Amino acid sequence: MLNYDMPLYRPPSEGSNLIIQATLGCSFNQCSFCSMYKSKEYKARPLSDTFADIDRAALGWPEASRVFLADGDALALPTPDLLQILERLAVTFPKLTRVSCYATPSNILRKKPGELSMLRRAGLNLLYFGIETGDRALLKKITKGATPRGLQEALHKAKEARIKISATVILGLGGSAHWQAHIDGTVALLNSAPVTYLSTLQLFLEPEVQQEFVEKFGEPFHPQDDRAILQEQKRLIAGLNPPNPVIFRSNHASNALALAGNLPKDCSRLLAQIDSVLSGEAGMRPRHMRGL
Repeated sequence: MLNYDMPLYRPPSEGSNLIIQATLGCSFNQCSFCSMYKSKEYKARPLSDTFADIDRAALGWPEASRVFLADGDALALPTPDLLQILERLAVTFPKLTRVSCYATPSNILRKKPGELSMLRRAGLNLLYFGIETGDRALLKKITKGATPRGLQEALHKAKEARIKISATVILGLGGSAHWQAHIDGTVALLNSAPVTYLSTLQLFLEPEVQQEFVEKFGEPFHPQDDRAILQEQKRLIAGLNPPNPVIFRSNHASNALALAGNLPKDCSRLLAQIDSVLSGEAGMRPRHMRGL
């Protein structure tokens, strides 16, 4: 239907939805664990090209109800441009109920509160937000370009604009030396900042970023095995007492164990599921079935 500028990435939950590329690549592109846009130079697509894609997509899928704006940095666009894209989507797809995109902390913080509210009213109602970790030292080691305070401010800012946040945390990011600080810092952040959805992934370094990750980490990195990862997951879930109920998932293909529930309501059940695997009563996802 559309000729995408490859590679194309989207969250797992957007797999069956319409994808429109408003930008190419990622304007930050320095996170040491991420290989997604290393082969692309960031640029904003001309609005005329984006509009042409929207019109072309409507010919094949006029009843599309959900749209994901790719690539990794659609929120980096000037607000007037984003508003034009959202207006075009609303006019073209009468059954549209959701528009989403990735959002870096800096992109949210650059927007004025009024701008985020305008984008929400125009139809942008979900942002995918990589927390990765709430630990200050680890955020620096992975060159995330954010601090715990910056992450917290961005999440509150989105909440005030009534934009839902789907946040991700990467288990194993601190290795065996920093796993407790990683989880405890993340728990502290999530207990002080609102998210609607929370997902965990397991650290998986593509070959092309392994050296960069180790060099930026600044010390020997000793990966966590699956049992240690589950201990991280257990500590995370047990510590969470978020300001609002959170829909929790660990069903990404990278995870050793798929979990689903609402927190804090389902905390005991989720912890029991982890314990059943740690005790050998239940199994993990086979390694050949994991990936990014």
